Amino acid sequence: MYALLKRFFFLFDPEKIHHFTFKLIKFTLAIPGMKKIWRKNYVLEDEKLERKLFGLKFKNPVGLAAGFDKNGLLFNELAYCGFGFIEVGTVTPIPQEGNPKKRLFRLTEDEAIINRMGFNNDGLPALIKQLKKRKTELLIGGNIGKNKITPNEKAVDDYIACFEALHPYVDYFVVNVSSPNTPNLRALQDKEPLKNLLNTLKEANNKKSNSRPILLKIAPDLTNEQLDDIVEIFKETKIDGLIATNTTIDRSNLKTKNVESIGAGGVSGKPLKTRSTEVIRYLYKQSGGSIPIIGVGGIHSAEDAIEKIRAGASLLQIYTGFIYEGPKLVKEINEAILKL
Repeated sequence: MYALLKRFFFLFDPEKIHHFTFKLIKFTLAIPGMKKIWRKNYVLEDEKLERKLFGLKFKNPVGLAAGFDKNGLLFNELAYCGFGFIEVGTVTPIPQEGNPKKRLFRLTEDEAIINRMGFNNDGLPALIKQLKKRKTELLIGGNIGKNKITPNEKAVDDYIACFEALHPYVDYFVVNVSSPNTPNLRALQDKEPLKNLLNTLKEANNKKSNSRPILLKIAPDLTNEQLDDIVEIFKETKIDGLIATNTTIDRSNLKTKNVESIGAGGVSGKPLKTRSTEVIRYLYKQSGGSIPIIGVGGIHSAEDAIEKIRAGASLLQIYTGFIYEGPKLVKEINEAILKL
C-alpha cells in the first residue's frame, strides 16, 4: 500500500508533500476505527523491547528523529506508527523562515535526501502550544538550536531560552550544534565553545527538582581527533548521551548525477549509513561502552538497524528511511530486535 502512495507522493515537491502528508495522516486517523487498524499493522508491544536509559523507560528502541515533526503538529498521530519515542524540533527561541526555497531534494537513485532547511520553525511559543495537547504516552524529546541571527558568542542564551521554556513539556533534550544548514553553527562543536554550552545547560538542569536528560547530536564529518574530544567533553560535562549522527556534507559516494547543481545542504539516507555506523563504533570503543548512543543515519531496513546496535547504539532513530520505506519499517526493526 505504501509503495503506491510513495509513487504518488514522489511526483510532487518534497516540502509541499510533507505538509500534505501531515494533513492526510490527521484526516485518516480521525476516521472511526483507523487508529485500531494502524495500531494492529504498525505497533509492536513487548516487554522485551523496553529500554531503560537516561532514567527514562522507552517502549521500544526505535524513535523518530528530529526534523520530521519540527513544530509538534503530529506526534500524537505518529505514535500509531509504532515508534518508541519521538523527537520534535529543531526549535529556536523565535520563529524563523529558514533558508530560501527550494531547499529539500530527493535523490531517488541513492534513496537519499538533501536538505538545507535552516532550522525553519514556528518558534518556542508555538511548539509549547502543541505540546500542551499531548495525549500519547510516548517519550517526547526536544531538539533545541539557535536562531540564525544570533551570533555564536551569544548562542548559549538561545539554548538556555529553549531549555527553560520547554523543560516542563519534554522528557529529554538534544543540543543541536551539528546541522550544516545554519551558518557557523558547526563551529560550536569546537571543544571550548561546546564545553561552555553544555556546562551552562547542565548548571541550569541541576537547579531543577526534576532534571531532564541532555544529549548532544554530532555531525558525521568529524575527524577521529574531534571524536576523541567529544568523548572527553562527554566525561567532563557529564551529559547523558550522544546522538550519532546528523546529516553529512560529504557527497563522494552519491550515484545521482549533477548533484552539485542542487547546491548546499546535508545528505541523509542510505549514503550516510556506513559513516554513521563508523562513528557509533568509534565512540563506543573509545569510551569503553560508557556513552549511551542513539544511532541514526541511513537506517532503511531491519538489517541496517541491527548493524547500528551491534556497533554500540542503545537506541535508534529513523527519518529518511521512514519516508522511503513507510511505517512498516518501525515494526520490522522491532521484530528483528526481538530475535537478537
